[in-house]
Amino acid sequence: MREYRPPIRDMRFVLQELLDAEAHYQKHGFEEVDTDTINMILEEGGRFTSEVLTPLSQAGDAVGCILENDEVTTPPGFRDAYQQYVANGWTGMTADPGLGGQGLPSSLGEVMNEMLSSSDVAWGMYPGLSRDAIYTIQAHGTPEQKEVYLKRLIEGTWTGTMCLTESHCGSDLGMLRSRATPQADGSYRITGEKIFISAGEHDMAENIVHLVLARLPDAPGGTKGISLFIVPKYLPDAQGARGARNQLKCGSLEHKMGIKANATCVMVFDEATGFLIGEPNQGLRCMFVMMNAARMGVSMQGLGLAEASFQSAVTYARDRLQMRSLSGPKCPDKPADPIIVHPDVRRMLLTAKSLVEGCRALGYYTATLMDAEHAPVDASEQKEIEMLLGLLTPICKAFITESGFECVNLGLQVFGGHGFIKEWGMEQLVRDSRITTIYEGTTGIQALDLLGRKVLQNQGESLKLFTKQIHLLCKSNTDNAELGPLLEQLAEVNREWGDLTMKIGVSAMKNREEVGSASVDYLMYSGYVALAYFWARMALVAQQKLAAGDDDADFYRAKITTARFYFKRVLPRTRSLAVSMVSGADVLLELDEEHFMFN
Repeated sequence: MREYRPPIRDMRFVLQELLDAEAHYQKHGFEEVDTDTINMILEEGGRFTSEVLTPLSQAGDAVGCILENDEVTTPPGFRDAYQQYVANGWTGMTADPGLGGQGLPSSLGEVMNEMLSSSDVAWGMYPGLSRDAIYTIQAHGTPEQKEVYLKRLIEGTWTGTMCLTESHCGSDLGMLRSRATPQADGSYRITGEKIFISAGEHDMAENIVHLVLARLPDAPGGTKGISLFIVPKYLPDAQGARGARNQLKCGSLEHKMGIKANATCVMVFDEATGFLIGEPNQGLRCMFVMMNAARMGVSMQGLGLAEASFQSAVTYARDRLQMRSLSGPKCPDKPADPIIVHPDVRRMLLTAKSLVEGCRALGYYTATLMDAEHAPVDASEQKEIEMLLGLLTPICKAFITESGFECVNLGLQVFGGHGFIKEWGMEQLVRDSRITTIYEGTTGIQALDLLGRKVLQNQGESLKLFTKQIHLLCKSNTDNAELGPLLEQLAEVNREWGDLTMKIGVSAMKNREEVGSASVDYLMYSGYVALAYFWARMALVAQQKLAAGDDDADFYRAKITTARFYFKRVLPRTRSLAVSMVSGADVLLELDEEHFMFN
């Protein structure tokens, strides 16, 4: 059975030593969150995820969810684990204290999300979607809706979903057909069919609150005519408690490659009673609160799955005996050397280590921007935070999940043939990870958002905010003899990032297809540069700790060594991306559609 040990030492390093989380929380309205609070969250979250959830993962994958008589049964142990999760107060971790939440920062919620994803990502999706629903109702719900729905979502007795797409439209929500008919009492009748609805039906909570996109009768076409509705499985009674069954059901469960223990449903709404959230025809704007939160949540899924795979791969590589080292036996008393001595196994493990730890720094930093976004700051700082968050969110969602999928595949490869066998749990991580690059916006959609909307649309102003941070870091450490080569390399790709952006922008003014042609390469390039920035920062912190004589010297030396590996073996990937992203759209579009295949 696969095991998971939360990487608490590295989490503390990123939060406390790299990002100075305690000072950040003090500045942004979380005065009660100190080092002890952070450590308690890490320790208790680590205990729950490793001891309670991890043992459920492989068994849940084997059993999956069962649909009978419109009701879904989750795998054995899932419901009991959820009751423990609720009893421990995790469901309201980042929610408003005035509504029963703990009021902790969003960034700590993302740390917990990473641990949930490492232990059992399918289980973690049930409360994860509730958190996103909480954010949406908190931002756009009426006082009455907050009183009825938020309190129960926060306490965990009700869970939430997001019902967006339909079979004919995919990510193009402007094509959706679900309709909402106004009623005399102010409610609406919702009719339509939604697909790919995670946690759409289950037995873990007493009610499920669906947030559903639909069209009013007089709505304009496209995305401008979409409204958002609360459509609960059970309608609240006069006291707000669970009442009569609503006219909706799970029509079927999707047969999936991975995350089999999460009920991914086709949801059928047949004149179901719903309640408008926000203004008519502004549903997509309201839903963006949930979608943005979900994008960060999925990035943490990618990170968590990569961490789980990396841990298993390192343990296996240290134990598995096979062949002798090319430079002579390293364990002459054994029949063969452990495979961790072989350079190619080292290549795979160090690639995964450098990506996992780099993505953790990028993801946690972006999550701290989420904390600051809603904190009392002056107008100019608020704008900068929003621009940085807008820039980094699509990078996190796409780059971390793409890197995560690479890491789980590397982990399986370390196991060799055993990785392909179910008992070891590695093939499940590959299957579970594959969806992270797809849902909540594919890598291609995130790339278009980054390059088209977040960079070119504002003439690169958001990008300049981030590249300025990189420039200042490099400039302020020019006399650092040990890390100088890394910082010179970072400064070079930072300058190139701006040059490439300008080159693509000029081409796009002549042909808009150039944006789509360059976008994915551009996003991946951006991710590698962002990780280089955070690896440089982590190496500088480690260097300072070593100079101060810190007791944890092995940890800090490993940080510097891994940083060097990243700069030598991973960051050079930007060279090919820099060439391909400006190669032009013509080569993608010149082949006639009928010539893609010949029969």
